[in-house]
Amino acid sequence: MWVREDLEVIYSVYSDKQGARWVGDGQPISREDAIRWLDVTFKNYSGRGYGMSTVIEKATGTIVGFCGLVHPNGQQHAEIKYSFKKTHWGLGYASEIVPGMISYGNTVHGLGKIIATVADENIASQRVLQKSHMSLSDEYEENGQKILVYEWDA
Repeated sequence: MWVREDLEVIYSVYSDKQGARWVGDGQPISREDAIRWLDVTFKNYSGRGYGMSTVIEKATGTIVGFCGLVHPNGQQHAEIKYSFKKTHWGLGYASEIVPGMISYGNTVHGLGKIIATVADENIASQRVLQKSHMSLSDEYEENGQKILVYEWDA
């Protein structure tokens, strides 16, 4: 679970221009937005029992990124979200954490359906979702970009 001390790393990951390209409207977040997201996550923990989590590299104890289950804009199905420090892209963390988070959502919280949204240009994340047994189920356009919807069903 996130703790207040994670704020600086949360901000560093989501304020990075290249990394933020795949998150929300594609714009880096402000420090105030990072604080708000931290507060929303704390509310999710108390209201739903889950939210965003810190991903820590076992060997070093270093925070390498974040992954979690959220309900943007109150949507019905939990959506898996993840992002990592650029220095840790391509090292297999997402391929390890996404199936684990899906299993956690299903076994601990009884989530029978979990979705993920990904830009059609983000091939790496599409591969992660496919390896995690998620299937392409829909697509839509947002902010001039084609968004693919993947889903996992129990």
